[in-house]
Amino acid sequence: MKILRMSSLSLFLILGLGCKEAKKEAGEAMEEMEEAVEVVKEEVMVETIAFKMEPKSDSNVAGEVEFTEKDGKVIMKASFSGLTPGEHAIHIHEKADCSSADGTSTGGHWNPTSEPHGKWGASEGYHRGDIGNFTADSEGNATVEFTTDLWCLSCEDETKNITGKAVIVHQGVDDFVSQPSGAAGARVSCTGIIK
Repeated sequence: MKILRMSSLSLFLILGLGCKEAKKEAGEAMEEMEEAVEVVKEEVMVETIAFKMEPKSDSNVAGEVEFTEKDGKVIMKASFSGLTPGEHAIHIHEKADCSSADGTSTGGHWNPTSEPHGKWGASEGYHRGDIGNFTADSEGNATVEFTTDLWCLSCEDETKNITGKAVIVHQGVDDFVSQPSGAAGARVSCTGIIK
């Protein structure tokens, strides 16, 4: 009988230890799953900010601009009205300050990497604010869509963070050559990117 009791006790201890190990492993697996879910949540987190554009330099150019950050990229979507038909330049400028009548309170193009002005993606260099040109239709309406992984919204990387900057639409066309701004003419619409 003693042998049988010892065997029962041994079996109980083995099962008990096995259950504790199984619980520990299950707990570790649950923690790993929770961490993976948090990573997935972070990766699919979407942040959107939108602003109204206001006329500058005695123009009637108005519109809206929206920035959405998703999967490490920022998508800019903008719509405008009141433009003269044809091409116009659009840039991100240094300061979210549209207080001046001519939009010059926004400073120059946003250029955190100290590159020469140029066409986006040019091997010779370009400003992080050098979005480029777009075309207004015969009624003065236009839309712009632009996507890049070189911008972010409120991140800590000052070479990417567009918060605290401004969007400027110009009367003319960016020639991508003239320094420091592409000779795009008057600033006809402005919005500050403020969070």
